[in-house]
Amino acid sequence: MNYTLGIDIGTYETKGVLVDSSGSEVAQASRGHKMVVPEPGWAEHRAEEDWWGDFVYVCQTLLKDSAIDAQHIKAVACSAIGPCMLPVDVQGKPLMNGVLYGVDGRAEIEVRELTDRIGESTIVERCGNALTSQSVGPKILWLQRHRPEIFAKTSHVLTSTSFLVQRLTGEIVIDHHTAASFAPLYDVAKQDWIDDLAGDIIPLDKLPRLMWSNEIAGNVTAAAAAATGLCVGTPVTTGTIDAAAEALSVGIEHPGDMMMMYGSTIFIILRTLGRVADPRLWYAPWLFEGEHASMAGLSTSGTLTHWFRDQFARELNTETAFAELAIEAAEAPPGANGVLMLPYFSGERTPIHDVHAKGAFYGLNLTHTRGDMYRALIEGIAHGTRHVTDTFADIGQTPSRLLAVGGGTKNKIWLQATSDITGLDQVINKQTIGASYGNAFLAALAIGLVERGDMATWNPAVEDVKASNHSIYDQHHALFRRLYEQTKDIAQELSEQS
Repeated sequence: MNYTLGIDIGTYETKGVLVDSSGSEVAQASRGHKMVVPEPGWAEHRAEEDWWGDFVYVCQTLLKDSAIDAQHIKAVACSAIGPCMLPVDVQGKPLMNGVLYGVDGRAEIEVRELTDRIGESTIVERCGNALTSQSVGPKILWLQRHRPEIFAKTSHVLTSTSFLVQRLTGEIVIDHHTAASFAPLYDVAKQDWIDDLAGDIIPLDKLPRLMWSNEIAGNVTAAAAAATGLCVGTPVTTGTIDAAAEALSVGIEHPGDMMMMYGSTIFIILRTLGRVADPRLWYAPWLFEGEHASMAGLSTSGTLTHWFRDQFARELNTETAFAELAIEAAEAPPGANGVLMLPYFSGERTPIHDVHAKGAFYGLNLTHTRGDMYRALIEGIAHGTRHVTDTFADIGQTPSRLLAVGGGTKNKIWLQATSDITGLDQVINKQTIGASYGNAFLAALAIGLVERGDMATWNPAVEDVKASNHSIYDQHHALFRRLYEQTKDIAQELSEQS
């Protein structure tokens, strides 16, 4: 029997899965880690401990629990949160913590400066994306300005997946899908690195070599084999960003297919027929040459449910708290008895791209319960999600099929509220493991064990979530949008004072 291994590094947890050539799970393992927040608006991971350390632990655990000889693992694929910014020295050692994706807003000044200097229309035309907190280019410029001693020692700037592949194979590569987030350093038409828009950011030879996600980047080295238990020479794919692997895991393949990932953040990927250029959304080449995708993401989603539990349900058992909170939320009607919640606890990414946006509960009175507030929180995330899906609809990109995936799919109130508020039905697949499962498929695809369409057999659809109560929520959504617009100036001033 042939097996493939997929491992994914998430914001708060690393997951891995070992599958056979039919897609059946043989073993699954995970390990938690924390997000480092050294200053308000910053977000980091420790690359050695949280990325490579977790990868090694999960890989060793999978081999031990499955009792499979490593020689039967025919390929490995990994993904990780992103886009991240990690400077490494000539030996590939991290020079600082990895700076995370759009939840880290430290480069706000650089974003504004580069946008003013180059022009937003030029950036969107050439790079496919407006510059936001999601963009890596401004963060590299921040590194150059604020950590010049680290920048001077930097041999390469990697993202999280690049770092893992480098540790496994010695090769410094990045997939095109992730590279598109390095604006203004990547040209989506040329599909290559560029420095004519902002040549003062970094020499291009310090960026990874570009490849496609289904290509083999290299093979497991002796050092990596000793650390992980894998066999020397095992093929390793280029890999990709976590959300893209998640989309692959549920069979996102054709234009019109949309993935909604319920995780620490909501992340959305829509396969499109051609390139979509809109500054409110993100564009990138898809994982395979000649294909396209449009993306969107909230800043805080599942993270908010953990925050609420930790702050307002401390007396509940950690293992059963979410189930008990769901029961309380179910006692509140749609609309949470008049409570609105803005989910902008880490600013917001798409479609408003506002690092100063603030979270808020509005409409509280002395009759409201914890269940009302928890339902309002879930509905607030769903309203933020509708703001995104409405943006796709505005540009003629309403999905023909919406597939839900991620740990949040276990929260039935969240699922139903999302369908009700967006007006979109959702499909749930048999496997909701997520990105690690998509990686295992990508590894099998890279070495010819499967074909693109085989994911439908690996992971068939098993459940539909139908939209209802949509008309009830329309007025609430209009109020949600107005609440942000009428308070964003206050949020800006609060940021300036803190």
